[in-house]
Amino acid sequence: MMSNRSRLPLWLALLFALLLSGCAGTIVRSEVTAFHDAAIDFGDKTYAFSRDARQDNDLEYRSYENLVRGELQRLGFAETAGARLQVAMRYQVDARDMRVIEPVVVDPWYGPGFGRYRYPYGFYGPYADPFWFGPPLVQPVERRFVSYSRRLEISIARAADRKNLVQVIVNSQGQNPSLAAVMPAMVRSAFADFPGPSGVPRVLELKLEPAR
Repeated sequence: MMSNRSRLPLWLALLFALLLSGCAGTIVRSEVTAFHDAAIDFGDKTYAFSRDARQDNDLEYRSYENLVRGELQRLGFAETAGARLQVAMRYQVDARDMRVIEPVVVDPWYGPGFGRYRYPYGFYGPYADPFWFGPPLVQPVERRFVSYSRRLEISIARAADRKNLVQVIVNSQGQNPSLAAVMPAMVRSAFADFPGPSGVPRVLELKLEPAR
């Protein structure tokens, strides 16, 4: 039987697990909503990207376009001249200053001679356990940070009359200021179970592996 001296506290084990999962990759949470008719006729699934002059010379746009191109290819679409379909893409990111009040546990016995790592008899000695002398103190602490709202819109229309067949909207929020870092996950979310139910928001969480 393992003694209390060698057993890690539950909170410390959970902290280690959280740190290890964070190293494996970042989770990008997106809300995806697709709009389309009940019966979609894509025809021969040939397409071309529809760009304006600014987008045509925008390297960032072309990089995200490559992500969409890869997903369309996976779904059996083929890019070609004189295509039946036109694919358009728009994206944006907005920054907001956020202020939240969070409860924080204050350990009244954490100090010289009483800290968890200073006590010579392990984690659960009477002068090392903050719960030995009663419950911990909880105090409100203000935290300020910047939240980034990202939005991706992808539409597929008939080239002949510009009638939209599918419109997909992806919204995501986080504290990473780099749109390029999260765009791969947002594009994958846009085409997950494509086209999906019409007008029904779905929340998807995808792991974004760190760049090598």
